[in-house]
Amino acid sequence: MKKNHTGKKTIIFIICVILAILSVMPFVIMIVNSTRSTTQIQQHAVSFIPSTYALKNFQILTGKSFNPAVGLMNSLIVSVGVTALATYFSSMTAYALVIYEWKLRDAFFSFIMAIMMIPAQITLIGFYQMVYKVHMTNHLLVLILPAIASPSMVFFMRQYLKPALSPEIVQSARIDGAREFRIFNSIVLPLMKPAIATQAIFTFVNSWNDLFRPLVLLTNQKKYTLPIMISLLRGDIYKTEYGAVYMGLTLTAVPLIIVYLFLSRYIIAGVALGGVKG
Repeated sequence: MKKNHTGKKTIIFIICVILAILSVMPFVIMIVNSTRSTTQIQQHAVSFIPSTYALKNFQILTGKSFNPAVGLMNSLIVSVGVTALATYFSSMTAYALVIYEWKLRDAFFSFIMAIMMIPAQITLIGFYQMVYKVHMTNHLLVLILPAIASPSMVFFMRQYLKPALSPEIVQSARIDGAREFRIFNSIVLPLMKPAIATQAIFTFVNSWNDLFRPLVLLTNQKKYTLPIMISLLRGDIYKTEYGAVYMGLTLTAVPLIIVYLFLSRYIIAGVALGGVKG
């Protein structure tokens, strides 16, 4: 029995190592290609040996008509704002759906579920018309404020909160004189840290990589996000500098990796807590 158990663990370990290598490989290729010239990339697209063109690729990237530092800052403002608003207000909505007893609660939740089925591209047409009429194009706020309504995140937070939050805790806090916002901010939010961390990662990544909405709503180069600038590198009518494109992609990936490393410990803690409860 011990040999069979050890053999299974070894097989699982080998599979995990292979999957980890396959997951990391695209990032390694991207970083290596950011140090290679366009000619080298065209000759051999896949290479694990760094070259000496990193500085030149960075100079090409920063020598365009736009400023990558501005794009990086714009992307950071939008992604942090979207993540903060989406996680906070979705958690608050989930809290209301779980704790409060009101007549149309189930109908409201069904309405949220129905909205999840509507593609975002369809709603963007009407949203753009509204933004254009109120003269709010080329404002980063138009990319941030819609994050207040995030149906899929509300659904996730509700499913997490239902077994995790006991109504007795809320009742005890009310008896002690705590107001609703105090209860939510001091008791409920700390309880939801693993769920918030998980959704924060996905929301930040989706917002950071979003190209379609900023491309539609932003026309001023000073408001461009980093994905727009990277897409413009590929649209050069004379020559596509693939080395500079990979350099831009590498700069784009760095904040995502930092966010994941910062929040992953909360996810691991949540999984461990769930295992102990089970």
